[in-house]
Amino acid sequence: MKAVVIRTFGAPEGLEVVGLPAPVPGPGQVLVATEAIGVGGVDAVIRRGALAEHGFREGHLLGSEIAGTVIAVGEGVDASWTGRRVWAFTGLSGGYAEQAVARVEDVLALPDGLSGADAVTLGGSGIVAHFALRKAHFAPGETVLVRGAAGSIGITAVQLAARGGAGAVAVTTSSEERGARLRELGATHVLDRSGRSDDPDAPTGFDVVIDVVGGPGLPDALDALHANGRYVLVGVVGGRPPEDFGTRLMRDFRKSLSFATFSSDTVPGPDRQAVRAQQFAEAARGELRTVVHDVLPLDRASEAHRAMDAGEVFGRMVLTP
Repeated sequence: MKAVVIRTFGAPEGLEVVGLPAPVPGPGQVLVATEAIGVGGVDAVIRRGALAEHGFREGHLLGSEIAGTVIAVGEGVDASWTGRRVWAFTGLSGGYAEQAVARVEDVLALPDGLSGADAVTLGGSGIVAHFALRKAHFAPGETVLVRGAAGSIGITAVQLAARGGAGAVAVTTSSEERGARLRELGATHVLDRSGRSDDPDAPTGFDVVIDVVGGPGLPDALDALHANGRYVLVGVVGGRPPEDFGTRLMRDFRKSLSFATFSSDTVPGPDRQAVRAQQFAEAARGELRTVVHDVLPLDRASEAHRAMDAGEVFGRMVLTP
Protein backbone atom coordinates (compact mmCIF):
# COMPACT_ATOMS: atom_id res chain seq x y z
CA MET A 1 0.00 0.00 0.00
CA LYS A 2 1.02 3.63 -0.47
CA ALA A 3 2.16 5.45 2.67
CA VAL A 4 4.14 8.54 3.71
CA VAL A 5 7.02 8.31 6.20
CA ILE A 6 9.64 10.68 7.57
CA ARG A 7 12.81 9.95 5.63
CA THR A 8 14.73 12.70 7.43
CA PHE A 9 13.66 15.03 10.24
CA GLY A 10 13.33 18.71 9.40
CA ALA A 11 11.73 20.32 6.37
CA PRO A 12 8.63 18.96 4.56
CA GLU A 13 10.91 17.67 1.82
CA GLY A 14 12.01 15.02 4.29
CA LEU A 15 8.67 13.23 3.82
CA GLU A 16 8.79 10.28 1.45
CA VAL A 17 6.10 8.25 -0.34
CA VAL A 18 6.84 4.54 0.08
CA GLY A 19 5.24 1.16 -0.45
CA LEU A 20 4.48 -0.80 2.72
CA PRO A 21 2.69 -4.07 3.47
CA ALA A 22 -0.94 -3.53 4.44
CA PRO A 23 -1.39 -3.76 8.23
CA VAL A 24 -3.30 -6.64 9.79
CA PRO A 25 -5.76 -5.86 12.58
CA GLY A 26 -4.80 -7.42 15.89
CA PRO A 27 -7.12 -8.34 18.76
CA GLY A 28 -9.50 -5.48 19.48
CA GLN A 29 -8.58 -3.61 16.29
CA VAL A 30 -10.21 -2.77 12.97
CA LEU A 31 -8.62 -2.19 9.56
CA VAL A 32 -9.83 0.91 7.73
CA ALA A 33 -9.50 1.73 4.04
CA THR A 34 -8.91 5.47 4.28
CA GLU A 35 -10.88 8.07 2.35
CA ALA A 36 -9.63 11.11 4.29
CA ILE A 37 -6.56 11.71 6.45
CA GLY A 38 -6.20 14.70 8.75
CA VAL A 39 -2.97 16.68 8.70
CA GLY A 40 -2.48 18.02 12.22
CA GLY A 41 -0.08 20.35 13.95
CA VAL A 42 1.38 17.45 15.93
CA ASP A 43 2.35 15.82 12.62
CA ALA A 44 4.48 18.84 11.79
CA VAL A 45 6.06 18.85 15.25
CA ILE A 46 6.98 15.16 14.89
CA ARG A 47 8.28 15.71 11.36
CA ARG A 48 10.64 18.46 12.54
CA GLY A 49 12.18 16.06 15.05
CA ALA A 50 11.06 18.08 18.05
CA LEU A 51 9.70 14.96 19.75
CA ALA A 52 12.63 12.65 19.00
CA GLU A 53 13.40 12.53 22.72
CA HIS A 54 10.01 10.85 23.17
CA GLY A 55 10.87 7.94 20.91
CA PHE A 56 9.93 9.19 17.45
CA ARG A 57 12.51 8.15 14.87
CA GLU A 58 13.19 8.73 11.19
CA GLY A 59 11.15 6.25 9.19
CA HIS A 60 8.08 7.06 11.31
CA LEU A 61 4.71 6.68 9.54
CA LEU A 62 2.84 9.88 10.32
CA GLY A 63 -0.86 10.43 10.92
CA SER A 64 -3.34 10.00 13.75
CA GLU A 65 -6.79 10.80 12.40
CA ILE A 66 -8.55 9.09 9.51
CA ALA A 67 -11.97 8.45 8.04
CA GLY A 68 -12.92 5.58 5.78
CA THR A 69 -14.55 2.18 5.63
CA VAL A 70 -13.82 -0.78 7.88
CA ILE A 71 -12.64 -3.67 5.69
CA ALA A 72 -11.55 -6.18 8.33
CA VAL A 73 -11.74 -6.73 12.08
CA GLY A 74 -9.44 -8.42 14.55
CA GLU A 75 -10.17 -11.04 17.16
CA GLY A 76 -12.84 -10.02 19.63
CA VAL A 77 -14.34 -7.27 17.46
CA ASP A 78 -17.98 -7.41 16.37
CA ALA A 79 -18.05 -8.35 12.68
CA SER A 80 -20.86 -5.84 12.10
CA TRP A 81 -18.21 -3.10 11.98
CA THR A 82 -17.18 -4.41 8.55
CA GLY A 83 -18.44 -2.16 5.77
CA ARG A 84 -19.25 0.80 8.04
CA ARG A 85 -17.96 4.32 7.40
CA VAL A 86 -16.04 5.50 10.43
CA TRP A 87 -13.76 8.10 11.95
CA ALA A 88 -10.76 6.60 13.73
CA PHE A 89 -7.83 7.67 15.88
CA THR A 90 -4.72 5.64 15.05
CA GLY A 91 -2.49 6.90 17.84
CA LEU A 92 0.40 9.10 16.77
CA SER A 93 1.29 7.00 13.75
CA GLY A 94 -0.15 5.00 10.89
CA GLY A 95 -2.64 7.43 9.36
CA TYR A 96 -0.77 8.63 6.26
CA ALA A 97 -1.57 5.46 4.34
CA GLU A 98 -4.15 3.79 2.15
CA GLN A 99 -5.03 1.45 5.02
CA ALA A 100 -4.65 1.86 8.77
CA VAL A 101 -5.51 0.01 11.96
CA ALA A 102 -7.15 1.45 15.06
CA ARG A 103 -8.44 0.14 18.36
CA VAL A 104 -12.18 -0.40 18.15
CA GLU A 105 -12.71 1.88 21.17
CA ASP A 106 -11.11 4.69 19.12
CA VAL A 107 -13.52 4.22 16.21
CA LEU A 108 -16.82 6.02 15.75
CA ALA A 109 -19.45 5.43 13.05
CA LEU A 110 -20.09 8.48 10.86
CA PRO A 111 -23.59 9.93 10.52
CA ASP A 112 -25.15 10.28 7.10
CA GLY A 113 -24.31 13.61 5.52
CA LEU A 114 -20.86 14.02 7.09
CA SER A 115 -17.94 13.76 4.68
CA GLY A 116 -14.69 12.07 5.58
CA ALA A 117 -12.86 15.39 5.19
CA ASP A 118 -15.22 17.08 7.64
CA ALA A 119 -14.87 14.17 10.07
CA VAL A 120 -11.06 14.40 10.26
CA THR A 121 -11.31 18.18 10.55
CA LEU A 122 -13.58 17.97 13.61
CA GLY A 123 -12.95 14.56 15.20
CA GLY A 124 -9.80 15.35 17.16
CA SER A 125 -9.98 19.13 17.38
CA GLY A 126 -13.61 19.41 18.43
CA ILE A 127 -13.19 17.53 21.67
CA VAL A 128 -10.06 19.52 22.54
CA ALA A 129 -12.01 22.77 22.15
CA HIS A 130 -14.95 21.40 24.14
CA PHE A 131 -13.02 20.03 27.08
CA ALA A 132 -10.55 22.93 27.17
CA LEU A 133 -13.43 25.34 27.71
CA ARG A 134 -14.76 23.01 30.38
CA LYS A 135 -11.35 22.87 32.07
CA ALA A 136 -11.32 26.68 32.05
CA HIS A 137 -14.72 26.66 33.81
CA PHE A 138 -16.00 28.99 31.10
CA ALA A 139 -19.34 30.58 31.98
CA PRO A 140 -21.83 32.69 29.96
CA GLY A 141 -20.98 36.37 29.90
CA GLU A 142 -17.24 35.89 30.26
CA THR A 143 -14.66 37.28 27.82
CA VAL A 144 -12.65 34.68 25.92
CA LEU A 145 -9.44 34.95 23.91
CA VAL A 146 -8.50 32.21 21.45
CA ARG A 147 -4.81 32.39 20.50
CA GLY A 148 -4.16 30.78 17.14
CA ALA A 149 -7.78 30.72 16.09
CA ALA A 150 -7.20 29.90 12.41
CA GLY A 151 -6.62 26.18 13.00
CA SER A 152 -9.28 23.55 13.47
CA ILE A 153 -9.09 23.65 17.29
CA GLY A 154 -9.35 27.43 17.38
CA ILE A 155 -12.18 27.56 14.87
CA THR A 156 -14.22 25.14 16.95
CA ALA A 157 -13.38 26.93 20.20
CA VAL A 158 -14.62 30.21 18.75
CA GLN A 159 -17.94 28.65 17.78
CA LEU A 160 -18.43 26.89 21.11
CA ALA A 161 -17.60 30.00 23.14
CA ALA A 162 -19.93 32.15 21.04
CA ARG A 163 -22.88 29.83 21.29
CA GLY A 164 -22.10 29.29 24.98
CA GLY A 165 -22.95 32.93 25.61
CA ALA A 166 -19.52 34.54 25.87
CA GLY A 167 -19.63 38.27 26.50
CA ALA A 168 -16.89 38.65 23.89
CA VAL A 169 -14.82 36.25 21.80
CA ALA A 170 -11.51 37.73 20.70
CA VAL A 171 -9.08 35.95 18.39
CA THR A 172 -5.49 36.41 17.37
CA THR A 173 -4.77 35.89 13.71
CA SER A 174 -2.39 37.00 10.98
CA SER A 175 -4.58 38.89 8.50
CA GLU A 176 -7.76 40.90 8.06
CA GLU A 177 -9.11 38.25 5.69
CA ARG A 178 -8.77 35.56 8.33
CA GLY A 179 -10.26 37.88 10.90
CA ALA A 180 -13.31 38.39 8.71
CA ARG A 181 -13.78 34.65 8.36
CA LEU A 182 -13.48 34.17 12.11
CA ARG A 183 -16.11 36.87 12.68
CA GLU A 184 -18.46 34.81 10.50
CA LEU A 185 -17.85 31.91 12.89
CA GLY A 186 -18.62 33.90 16.03
CA ALA A 187 -15.59 36.05 16.90
CA THR A 188 -16.48 39.54 18.09
CA HIS A 189 -13.00 41.10 18.06
CA VAL A 190 -9.88 40.45 15.98
CA LEU A 191 -6.40 41.04 17.37
CA ASP A 192 -3.03 40.71 15.69
CA ARG A 193 -0.66 37.91 16.66
CA SER A 194 0.74 40.00 19.50
CA GLY A 195 -2.73 40.45 20.96
CA ARG A 196 -3.08 44.11 19.98
CA SER A 197 -5.89 45.86 18.14
CA ASP A 198 -6.74 49.34 16.85
CA ASP A 199 -10.37 48.73 17.79
CA PRO A 200 -11.19 50.94 20.79
CA ASP A 201 -13.97 48.53 21.78
CA ALA A 202 -11.70 45.47 21.88
CA PRO A 203 -11.42 43.87 25.34
CA THR A 204 -8.32 44.82 27.29
CA GLY A 205 -8.48 41.72 29.44
CA PHE A 206 -9.99 38.24 29.46
CA ASP A 207 -11.55 35.77 31.84
CA VAL A 208 -10.47 32.77 29.76
CA VAL A 209 -7.63 32.20 27.30
CA ILE A 210 -7.54 29.10 25.11
CA ASP A 211 -4.06 28.92 23.58
CA VAL A 212 -3.10 26.71 20.65
CA VAL A 213 0.14 28.58 19.99
CA GLY A 214 2.29 28.75 23.13
CA GLY A 215 5.66 30.12 22.04
CA PRO A 216 7.40 33.31 23.17
CA GLY A 217 4.16 35.32 23.22
CA LEU A 218 2.59 33.25 26.00
CA PRO A 219 3.78 35.43 28.93
CA ASP A 220 2.21 38.55 27.42
CA ALA A 221 -1.06 36.68 26.94
CA LEU A 222 -0.95 35.73 30.63
CA ASP A 223 -0.74 39.43 31.44
CA ALA A 224 -4.08 39.93 29.68
CA LEU A 225 -6.00 37.78 32.18
CA HIS A 226 -8.50 39.45 34.50
CA ALA A 227 -8.39 38.69 38.20
CA ASN A 228 -9.39 35.03 38.68
CA GLY A 229 -8.65 34.45 34.99
CA ARG A 230 -7.97 30.97 33.64
CA TYR A 231 -5.43 30.11 30.95
CA VAL A 232 -5.53 26.73 29.18
CA LEU A 233 -2.67 25.75 26.86
CA VAL A 234 -3.77 23.11 24.34
CA GLY A 235 -0.90 23.25 21.85
CA VAL A 236 2.55 24.62 21.11
CA VAL A 237 2.46 25.11 17.35
CA GLY A 238 4.45 28.31 17.93
CA GLY A 239 7.08 26.50 19.98
CA ARG A 240 7.56 25.99 23.68
CA PRO A 241 7.00 29.02 25.93
CA PRO A 242 9.91 30.57 27.79
CA GLU A 243 10.97 28.43 30.72
CA ASP A 244 10.49 31.30 33.14
CA PHE A 245 6.93 32.21 32.08
CA GLY A 246 5.69 31.15 35.51
CA THR A 247 7.32 34.24 37.00
CA ARG A 248 4.44 36.25 35.49
CA LEU A 249 2.00 34.24 37.58
CA MET A 250 4.01 34.90 40.72
CA ARG A 251 4.33 38.59 39.91
CA ASP A 252 0.53 38.80 39.68
CA PHE A 253 -0.05 36.54 42.66
CA ARG A 254 -2.82 38.76 44.03
CA LYS A 255 -4.87 38.29 40.83
CA SER A 256 -5.38 34.59 41.68
CA LEU A 257 -4.65 33.47 38.12
CA SER A 258 -4.78 29.84 36.99
CA PHE A 259 -2.67 28.20 34.29
CA ALA A 260 -3.20 24.68 32.98
CA THR A 261 -2.12 22.48 30.13
CA PHE A 262 -4.72 20.27 28.52
CA SER A 263 -4.55 17.05 26.51
CA SER A 264 -7.63 15.09 25.51
CA ASP A 265 -5.68 11.98 26.60
CA THR A 266 -6.79 12.82 30.14
CA VAL A 267 -10.49 12.57 29.25
CA PRO A 268 -12.02 9.09 29.64
CA GLY A 269 -12.58 7.42 26.28
CA PRO A 270 -16.37 7.08 26.60
CA ASP A 271 -16.65 10.80 27.42
CA ARG A 272 -14.56 11.73 24.38
CA GLN A 273 -16.67 9.55 22.12
CA ALA A 274 -19.95 10.91 23.47
CA VAL A 275 -18.94 14.51 22.77
CA ARG A 276 -17.46 13.55 19.40
CA ALA A 277 -20.68 11.81 18.35
CA GLN A 278 -22.70 14.87 19.36
CA GLN A 279 -20.40 17.19 17.40
CA PHE A 280 -20.49 14.95 14.33
CA ALA A 281 -24.30 15.02 14.43
CA GLU A 282 -24.27 18.82 14.78
CA ALA A 283 -21.86 19.18 11.86
CA ALA A 284 -24.00 16.89 9.68
CA ARG A 285 -26.99 19.14 10.45
CA GLY A 286 -24.98 22.30 9.72
CA GLU A 287 -25.10 23.52 13.33
CA LEU A 288 -21.32 23.27 13.85
CA ARG A 289 -19.12 24.36 10.98
CA THR A 290 -15.95 22.67 9.81
CA VAL A 291 -13.37 24.43 7.65
CA VAL A 292 -11.32 22.34 5.23
CA HIS A 293 -8.50 24.44 3.79
CA ASP A 294 -7.62 22.04 0.97
CA VAL A 295 -7.75 18.37 0.01
CA LEU A 296 -4.61 16.92 -1.58
CA PRO A 297 -3.61 13.42 -2.66
CA LEU A 298 -1.46 11.46 -0.23
CA ASP A 299 1.65 11.73 -2.39
CA ARG A 300 1.51 15.52 -1.96
CA ALA A 301 1.78 15.36 1.83
CA SER A 302 4.95 17.44 1.76
CA GLU A 303 3.00 20.21 0.02
CA ALA A 304 0.40 20.15 2.80
CA HIS A 305 3.18 20.45 5.39
CA ARG A 306 4.81 23.33 3.51
CA ALA A 307 1.50 25.20 3.60
CA MET A 308 1.25 24.64 7.36
CA ASP A 309 4.83 25.72 7.97
CA ALA A 310 4.23 28.90 5.96
CA GLY A 311 1.16 29.77 8.01
CA GLU A 312 -1.08 29.61 4.96
CA VAL A 313 -3.65 27.16 6.32
CA PHE A 314 -7.06 28.27 7.59
CA GLY A 315 -8.81 25.24 9.02
CA ARG A 316 -7.51 21.75 8.28
CA MET A 317 -5.43 20.26 5.49
CA VAL A 318 -6.74 16.85 4.41
CA LEU A 319 -5.09 14.09 2.39
CA THR A 320 -6.80 11.44 0.30
CA PRO A 321 -5.24 8.10 -0.76
